[in-house]
Amino acid sequence: MKEKIIILDFGSQYTQLIARRVRELNTYCEILPFHADITLDDTVKAVILSGSPFSVTDAKSPRLDLDRIIGTRPVLGICYGAQLIADHFGGKVERSLKREYGKARLSRFFQKDRLLAHIPQDTQVWMSHGDTIMEIPEQFELLAGTDSIDVAAFRAKDGVFEAPVYCLQFHPEVTHSLDGLTLLQNFVINIAGCHHEWTPVSFIEETVDNLRSQIGGQHVLMGLSGGVDSTVAATLLHHAIGDQLICFFIDNGLLRKHEYEEVLESYKEMNLNVIGVDAKQEFYTALKGLTNPEDKRKAIGRTFIEVFEREAKKIPAIEWLGQGTIYPDVIESISVHGPSVTIKSHHNVGGLPEKLNLKIVEPLRMLFKDEVRKVGFALDIPGNILNRHPFPGPGLGIRILGEVTPENVALLQEADAIYINLLKKYGLYDQIWQAGTILLPIQSVGVMGDERTYEKTIALRAVNSLDGMTAEWSHLPYDFMAEVSSEIINQVKGINRVVYDISTKPPSTIEWE
Repeated sequence: MKEKIIILDFGSQYTQLIARRVRELNTYCEILPFHADITLDDTVKAVILSGSPFSVTDAKSPRLDLDRIIGTRPVLGICYGAQLIADHFGGKVERSLKREYGKARLSRFFQKDRLLAHIPQDTQVWMSHGDTIMEIPEQFELLAGTDSIDVAAFRAKDGVFEAPVYCLQFHPEVTHSLDGLTLLQNFVINIAGCHHEWTPVSFIEETVDNLRSQIGGQHVLMGLSGGVDSTVAATLLHHAIGDQLICFFIDNGLLRKHEYEEVLESYKEMNLNVIGVDAKQEFYTALKGLTNPEDKRKAIGRTFIEVFEREAKKIPAIEWLGQGTIYPDVIESISVHGPSVTIKSHHNVGGLPEKLNLKIVEPLRMLFKDEVRKVGFALDIPGNILNRHPFPGPGLGIRILGEVTPENVALLQEADAIYINLLKKYGLYDQIWQAGTILLPIQSVGVMGDERTYEKTIALRAVNSLDGMTAEWSHLPYDFMAEVSSEIINQVKGINRVVYDISTKPPSTIEWE
């Protein structure tokens, strides 16, 4: 049986980071809402309680039956989780006069402990809490403090509970806590006793076996995008069931220059059973006259479903629909407060399973994006697909501000090809999380030769990120930027101005629409 750690989510912005750090230790973990009815079977090695935007002093603060967990498995409470444990067992938790947020030093160690093994004194930690534990319960003892607070780390005394209980008022999961990963390793490996055997290779072996058992001799239909998620999911399915997997690669007319032909050829070289579908004109017709971003996204999604459904009816005996769903999508659907406010509609296969009466299979539903890439590498997926930057489902349709026309698509494809090819030429492509061009509905005056021009503007976007949830703009070299601008303006008739987007996410998003 696969051993795991359960992380109970109280709504912290850092909960996914806890899971990512635990998985960096080659240990499987799952995030569940704090109110989930969890089963503490033999596979569960420990429980971690996340932070929260709530205060334990609030009457409506999120609570759970701690007595059902404490003592049955090793427990680590982080920030709100620590305050919840302290409050539950009779400690004193109060609202701070001011929110403690930012860097601090773990300057005082009160005793040695397995949790703090190899943690140097004065190590930097990250605080983010509005409550402070003024007094710990009498069954607990202090481990460490900072210059400003006594209670930075504490634990249950030996013999009080049948399993260890540890509490931290700082966040070891963020990179600002410089030795946070070591501390989590101490808990996961040394205290919880996990064997750090969850690797890409072990995931592949287990997933292929499960898919083969789940699907049997039935057939799976899957739409491919040319991106990492759908390609890795399809490859896993192909390893499990071979040509029982049938894939569509739909040309929506919104892909990058020559991308349809190049990706289709790559899929055929991978021996995937892929059918190419040229549906450009249908998408252009659906987008005619639309300028609102949400309207465009919905039109693209609706047309994708119509094309997919029509093509699927040409293939008999399909029982399953494959999807490249990854773990952040799953977490969002079961979050503490339900799905977040919609910032943008997501391009997906919504409604297809019901329309086609198909069961869903999602080989990647428990993986983060970076884990998908690691699995893809272990599967020997070609680098031209595996190392591709993320590309939005609606494609260039949401990188053209204003109406999407074949002429605007062609204009953007040419500018984008110059940008991406120069990134590769300068050795910058693999250093960036995502790059792309945006065609703005803005015309400005320029001069070419002796002639006045009044043409369109291209914005360049390049960001660095771990998972796309937050992003910093990339600091590209000036000589590179100058060459990109010159090449686009000189080679793409209709563009006379190039600008660079230096916005971070948040408050901006990576895509403009």
